[in-house]
Amino acid sequence: MGLKEPIFGKQIKQAHAAQYRNSTQGWLPVLDVQNGVVITKDDRYVKILEIMPVNFYLKSAIEQQNIIFYFSSYLKIAPDNLQIKIVTQKADIDGYVARMKGFLDNEVSENCRRMIEDNIQEVAYLAANEAVTRRFFLVFQYESRMKARSDTLQGIVERLREEEQTARRYLDLCGLEVVSVKYADNFQLELLYSFINKKTSRRTRLPLGVYNMISRMHGIEEQELDALEKGGETQDEAQE
Repeated sequence: MGLKEPIFGKQIKQAHAAQYRNSTQGWLPVLDVQNGVVITKDDRYVKILEIMPVNFYLKSAIEQQNIIFYFSSYLKIAPDNLQIKIVTQKADIDGYVARMKGFLDNEVSENCRRMIEDNIQEVAYLAANEAVTRRFFLVFQYESRMKARSDTLQGIVERLREEEQTARRYLDLCGLEVVSVKYADNFQLELLYSFINKKTSRRTRLPLGVYNMISRMHGIEEQELDALEKGGETQDEAQE
C-alpha cells in the first residue's frame, strides 16, 4: 500500500486508449464513454442529462413559487460541481429549403414561383438573424463525498445513477422533464460529437460503427447495427 492510498483512498486504475500520432485522441480530454458516463483523462467521471425547458413566465404565481422552492431544495443536496449548460444553435433550414427548391423546379405558375422564392428568402433571413434552437443540459461529476459502494467503475456508475434519479425527482417537481434515452452511451457520444464538431455535426451524423466500438450491452445491439447498415429497420422501428 502506498502513502497516497490511506490519504486519498484507493485509486481506480485507468485503461488508456490507443492513440495514433497527431490524432484527435491526443488532445481530446475524453478517455472513454461507459455505462452513460463520460470518463476524462484527468480521472473524472461525468454525467450529462438533457432537460426539457418550460416557460417560467407562463406559470401562475403559485407555480412559480413552487418551482423556486423545489429547485432551491435540489441545489442544497446537488453535487458540488454542478453545471447548467445551454447550447444555442442557428435553426437548421437545409431540409426545408431543399424541399421548397424542389417545388420551385416543378412549378409552372410564375406567381407561385415568386411566392416560393420569397418564402425561401424569408426563411433564410430568419434563420440567419432570429431563428435559433436551444438545448439545456445538467452536468455533474463523481465526487469523493458521494461514497460509492466500491472503488470500481461499476460502483461509480451506480452512484452517479442515484444522483441522476435524485435530479429527476426534484426537477419533475419543478415541471421539468429529464430526457430518457434508450442507449446512454450513444446519447453521450452524440452530445460530445455535437459539442466538439458544431458545424460538421449539423450535416454529418456519426458513423454507425462508432456505436459498435463502445459496447454491445449499452449501445446498439449487433443485429440492429447490421440491419441499419443494410438499410433495414431496427426491432423498435418494426414494432412501431
